[in-house]
Amino acid sequence: MEQDMLTLLFSLLILQDGLPQHYAGVPLLDLDKQVHRQTVVDKEPKKYLGHPTTVLLEDNKTMLTVYPQGHGKGAILYQRSSDGGKTWSGRLPTPANWSTSLETPTIHRVVDAKGKKRLIVFSGLYPARLAKSEDDGATWSPLEPIGNWGGIVVMGSVVPLKAPGHYLALFHDDGRYFSAKGKSEGVMTLYQTRSSDGGLSWSEPETIYASKDVHLCEPGAVYSPDGKQLAVLLRENRRKKETHIIFSNDEGKTWSEPREVPRALTGDRHTARYTPDGRLFISFRDMAADSPTKGDWIAWVGTYADLVASKPGQYRVRLKDNHNKWDCAYPGVEVLPDGTIVTVTYGHWIAGEPPYILAVRLTLAELDALAKEHHRTKP
Repeated sequence: MEQDMLTLLFSLLILQDGLPQHYAGVPLLDLDKQVHRQTVVDKEPKKYLGHPTTVLLEDNKTMLTVYPQGHGKGAILYQRSSDGGKTWSGRLPTPANWSTSLETPTIHRVVDAKGKKRLIVFSGLYPARLAKSEDDGATWSPLEPIGNWGGIVVMGSVVPLKAPGHYLALFHDDGRYFSAKGKSEGVMTLYQTRSSDGGLSWSEPETIYASKDVHLCEPGAVYSPDGKQLAVLLRENRRKKETHIIFSNDEGKTWSEPREVPRALTGDRHTARYTPDGRLFISFRDMAADSPTKGDWIAWVGTYADLVASKPGQYRVRLKDNHNKWDCAYPGVEVLPDGTIVTVTYGHWIAGEPPYILAVRLTLAELDALAKEHHRTKP
């Protein structure tokens, strides 16, 4: 306990020396130097490793991750952790055609109407493809097309619906990859597609929002605590406005008009998970225009009510300093039963070297202690 407090105080001193104590109306905490929290998942000399997503299995200790060997494209690499992200298996065998992936892969748990559990991995651009596992990731099928359409970061989010075996998935495209002969005309379109058979097949995508002026993409979805409302955080890719948010009260049949969120949440590729006390931990890449941690891997802590009311939240946390202006933090976030948050992403963690995959473990109790000390000592 004494050592933990010394670590927290050391982090606080770094914060006071190098960063403002507040930003966008909330305290700004810093875990960058707390290396005891960090585990290297994968690193390869002179090779770019990026864009992981994760899934936590029902035993609450087995984590799986997929990521491309390259910037948003390249062979899909795959690993397993059997101890909640403390250690990782090393690269596991995958089907041969996973080497043909053209986009950032995403992994999801789905369950059909009969209770059959499976894992699915999407690979985007045209055509969108899907691989599945019926044995919790021990073996996988090859990637196969799921329709005569495609998109960027397929699927950014996959969420369960009320009907057993039914899912809603969201992604985006700028016109280049939705069809075989697509081209960009300056419009960014947010799409949704549905599955009624536990993730095996997906409907023709429908447009949620499209605009030349406001480029909304990389949807990060989260339900309200009572499960009645769905919120989606959206990157604004023209960098003219803050991150946006939309809401649906009818499982995506209709959506609210997009609106900007407080600057404390502005960034890319938001991944939100609830902690045991009901708060939200949202990991993302900081892209707020005047932020002292712009381009870094950060997290936001607050409540769902903060999202609804456009409040700035409780605090922001720099998880890791990225030695690049923007290239990091397509994160996976999982929460263990004891409240431990395991978040996994890529970044340029060493100046002058290619990015690699890192896991960070923390609890909100630890962050609360740091925030309390931060408040007590601020000028």
